[in-house]
Amino acid sequence: MQGTRGLRLLVMVGSVLFVPGIWAANVNPHPLNPPKSKSTKVSESQRTRRRMRHLASGRSTAVRATVRSTAVHRTGSSGAAAHTTSSQKTTLTRASASTARHRYHERFFMSSFAEGITGGDVTEGEDPVVRQAAIDALGNMNGTMVAIEPTSGRVLAMVNQKLALSSGAQPCSTIKLSVALAALSEGLISKDTEVPLGGRSRMNLTEALAHSNNAYFEAVGRKLGFEKVAYYAHQFGLGELAGYDIPGEQLGAYPEEVIPQKLGGVGKMCSFGEGISMTPLQLGAMVSAIANGGTLYYLQHPVLPEEIANFQPRIKRQLDIAPLIPEISDGMAGAVQYGTARRLGLNFSEEEILGKTGTCSHAGTRFGWFASYANTSRGRIVVVVFLQGGQPTFGPKAAEIAGLMYRNLYDHNFFIAGTPADTAASRPAGTTP
Repeated sequence: MQGTRGLRLLVMVGSVLFVPGIWAANVNPHPLNPPKSKSTKVSESQRTRRRMRHLASGRSTAVRATVRSTAVHRTGSSGAAAHTTSSQKTTLTRASASTARHRYHERFFMSSFAEGITGGDVTEGEDPVVRQAAIDALGNMNGTMVAIEPTSGRVLAMVNQKLALSSGAQPCSTIKLSVALAALSEGLISKDTEVPLGGRSRMNLTEALAHSNNAYFEAVGRKLGFEKVAYYAHQFGLGELAGYDIPGEQLGAYPEEVIPQKLGGVGKMCSFGEGISMTPLQLGAMVSAIANGGTLYYLQHPVLPEEIANFQPRIKRQLDIAPLIPEISDGMAGAVQYGTARRLGLNFSEEEILGKTGTCSHAGTRFGWFASYANTSRGRIVVVVFLQGGQPTFGPKAAEIAGLMYRNLYDHNFFIAGTPADTAASRPAGTTP
């Protein structure tokens, strides 16, 4: 009987010392709690699982929310620790977010590549060097490229005119140029004003343009309000024909009222161009006004010999943005030097290029925009690239194509002499190249 009791203690305590001929046990001096039920023979793994279930059911609402957000899985029957450190939770949160991103695959229904996109283009009045440079740069990408002389509004080349003259597409982040000018015009910001983005994060206009920061422009857009955002957008040419008597050109669309809040409201209009349809010509006209100091020209695409010989620039309106252009120039230059458009530098770095990219998608089609101008004293030119398609289509790709365009022009001495920008006939009276 004595031996049986000792053996039971050995089994329960689990610390056994074996000496030849002697059984000995280290016994806990504190009395053991009597079992609460008759079922005392419970394995350790079962006991662990029972405790885990008990702990899980007793957690507070806040802890349960944390567990759900961090996607922490319970440990299995191996008896792993029930508590997770904050660093482990952070790691698991990132892993969970990464897993969620990998699980989501946007489906695209349009190809990023196309053949025969120049078929039907009217080219008699275009600059042959500029047009060939654009065709070579665009290659077989499904898109269009428009080159404009910013000091006159003359279209030097328009490749894939069917797409260039269409009803346009969501402007994506290129709308940020219009919003930046609106905020500067209203005195809401300067290029150095740091806008709070949540927590301790802050950013100024230069960095926001260079890196195309959505939170910055959503915050600025909400402060401006829809009425002011829309007013300046129309002043810069959105929602109206950009060209003067260009056959086939369409209007695009700018909403008469703010889009519903469930679609992002004025914030998404100012960061992604949600609810807006902009044409390559409209974007080209706006960037031309930035490049020339504030003159918004009607774009003209001469096709007949007499139209070329008698070409006269036509001013739509003067924009009071000359003092504001230095405020956005650093951001547009930064986009090319170190920001979203830095892939342009893979092909061209001899001259300073200022620009803005845009990437977004709608109804199974991805859009890639890049609008830019060469900041040179000769050969002033605005280049707009618009791409549509699937996964290979995005703003940085459009910037890379623009770099090829500038490279081709540079190799043909466009930025030296003998270009349309150097001829007095192509400039309005009183202007300089």
